[in-house]
Amino acid sequence: MRALLDLILPLECGGCGDSGSGWCERCRRTLADDPVAVRPRVDPGVPVWALGPYAGPRRGAVIAAKERGRRDLAVPMGMALAGAVNTLRRWGELDPPELAPLWLVPAPTRARAARARGGDPVLRIASVVATATGRGSRVCPALSMGRGVRDSVGLSAAQRQDNLAGRVRVSDKVPDDFLRTRRSCPEVVLVDDVLTTGATAAESVRVLATAGVQVGAVLVLAYA
Repeated sequence: MRALLDLILPLECGGCGDSGSGWCERCRRTLADDPVAVRPRVDPGVPVWALGPYAGPRRGAVIAAKERGRRDLAVPMGMALAGAVNTLRRWGELDPPELAPLWLVPAPTRARAARARGGDPVLRIASVVATATGRGSRVCPALSMGRGVRDSVGLSAAQRQDNLAGRVRVSDKVPDDFLRTRRSCPEVVLVDDVLTTGATAAESVRVLATAGVQVGAVLVLAYA
């Protein structure tokens, strides 16, 4: 039956477009590279790590997940970021799980964009990361965007900052134990798919700090 379905609806790799697999081994190896430190134009004030530039299978996967409804790609992207978390722990950039539980906060997205995509792709990716890293890792969709935020495509760094200023908020559905993180000292990591200017990351870190939550790092799939 599977072979018949493949003839009718052949699988296509979400990273490179090759047929035969939803995510090929070559793209998996590409995303498994060690994370690299990134210095965005808008500095969020915490370390920023990416799996590589917004090109090749990283770009292909993000576009397929956002624009073509490939929800299945949350798994390989999340697994790649989980591998980056483990690497950063090994390097001493993040605390090991026995010292600090891990909270993963998806970067905020516009509600309209999330509805158009059948849900928030970054939230799905973060959920995979939490499952893969285990040992107390949790996802908290703590941030939301208020009204008036425009699509950021084509905006400069300064325009992106103005676009987001005062419009990223801490959700009223955040669990109490997340807001008590300043006493329990967990590792809080902001997760996103693509980092361009750093404006979203910077505003997110600032808003969380105002709520008493200190972000330790930003982790993204790709930087543009």
